[in-house]
Amino acid sequence: MARKPDDTQNATPKASNDSGMIRELALLLDETNLTEIEVERAGLRVRVARNISVAAAVPAYAPAPVAAPAPVAAATAPVADMAKHPGAVPSPMVGTVYRAPEPGKPAFVEVGTKVAAGQTLLIIEAMKTMNQIPAPRAGTVTQILVEDGSPVEYGEALVIIE
Repeated sequence: MARKPDDTQNATPKASNDSGMIRELALLLDETNLTEIEVERAGLRVRVARNISVAAAVPAYAPAPVAAPAPVAAATAPVADMAKHPGAVPSPMVGTVYRAPEPGKPAFVEVGTKVAAGQTLLIIEAMKTMNQIPAPRAGTVTQILVEDGSPVEYGEALVIIE
């Protein structure tokens, strides 16, 4: 019977260590925004997970896309047609377009500007890198299809050079 109290005392620190480990894992979940962590130590496997209600987020997003497609499709239709124009300069990447080298400076080109092949037309910022977009050929800028500071997609027509 003397051994039984010793076993209980040995079990208590282990249980306390286990609950400490669970608390640490729960804090780690909160700090890292993870939904679940599983750890195995000395043959003991502990899995800590938190419930995330996805159903609440779905209704919030569902109405907006249903209402938005018609206007977006109408707005992109002229741009899509312009992408087929033989003088269109397509965006080589996804990013944010800037028409001037820096805020407050004049734009690289305006409608009516004569450009040489290789001349910078605008800049696209992608992943914190400013990428100069050169004119693929010489000609006159007849249309500028993007607004300063607006997002652009790969292949989207930026400028028309004729």
